[in-house]
Amino acid sequence: MKPVVNYREFRLHKLHTKQFEHLKLLFFWPIFGLLFSCLEQLYQAPVYHVMYCKLDDFIPFQEGFVIPYLFWFVFLIGMLAYTLFFDVDTFRRMMKFVIITYSIALIFYFVFPNCQNLRPVVFPRDNGLTQFMQHFYQFDTNTNVCPSLHVIGTMAALGAAWNTKRFQTVGWRVFCSIAAVSICLSTVFLKQHSAVDVLMALPICLVAHLICYHDKSRAPYSKKNPAVCE
Repeated sequence: MKPVVNYREFRLHKLHTKQFEHLKLLFFWPIFGLLFSCLEQLYQAPVYHVMYCKLDDFIPFQEGFVIPYLFWFVFLIGMLAYTLFFDVDTFRRMMKFVIITYSIALIFYFVFPNCQNLRPVVFPRDNGLTQFMQHFYQFDTNTNVCPSLHVIGTMAALGAAWNTKRFQTVGWRVFCSIAAVSICLSTVFLKQHSAVDVLMALPICLVAHLICYHDKSRAPYSKKNPAVCE
């Protein structure tokens, strides 16, 4: 399978051309990363609202969920890369979904600073996975957790997978759906998020999905209009 766009022809001055203008959407990632880092490292909210619900008490810490939790990076980045090369129409929709949802989350973090206090002080078991989480907790703060970016990113990848012709077989849809559910569950079983964070992310994703995928018309690929790989 060949890419629908010949990126070897790309030059910076061609960024505004119809063939390569979709690449400008990638600038959102460093902009978001910078703003989120500033929010995490430089901004100190006077009050952080603790995210918690009774359901959290019934969810035990399970270090085995480290695997689907880390698979999130493969799922999200992999789907971005695949659509960038083989389905530009879905790439645009996925990035539009990301821009809408991540921007809403960032605004929410600023307007309603929040945190969670669910992480175990002592792990129930001592093994490689719990040791990994101990170090991960030190790297990843417990602030700005609601809505969950892990859940939002998962829904972005899942929506793109269901919209891409290559992944519309039953097997791929089942795999992607199971992966998405496992990733979302991992956020609460690793005590990275409260169930509230997950539930808050879902309606945001639903609205963004309706905005980004309601128009199912897909223009056929041509050299003048690289859109999708048919």
